[in-house]
Amino acid sequence: MNNRTSSLAYVIGILGTLLIVACLVYTMYKYTHPAPVGQVRIEERRKALAEIRQAEAKGLNEYGWVDQGKGIVSLPIARAKELMLQEYKNPAAVRSNMIARTEVANFVPPPPPPKANQYE
Repeated sequence: MNNRTSSLAYVIGILGTLLIVACLVYTMYKYTHPAPVGQVRIEERRKALAEIRQAEAKGLNEYGWVDQGKGIVSLPIARAKELMLQEYKNPAAVRSNMIARTEVANFVPPPPPPKANQYE
């Protein structure tokens, strides 16, 4: 009888462990899979995507200021390609112009001079 009880205890232990694992798997599945997207949310996403694409198209196909103070403009892609092809006919001039424009665009003013010690 002792052998039969220990076998029954093993079976109950194994079944209990499997039940616990099944509950954990179900819980993880429930928390990692969101609810399906409703029709209202689908329409919101479509509208947001259309707005983003419209803004991207505007940025790629229209003229505009990026930083007016520094003189940086946004050109349509086609016009920028034309200008680059014209410029790259003389690579040395392009290199020097690019360096000069980079220095102007990234100019950092020097730090102010240190204040004189008033107790000296």
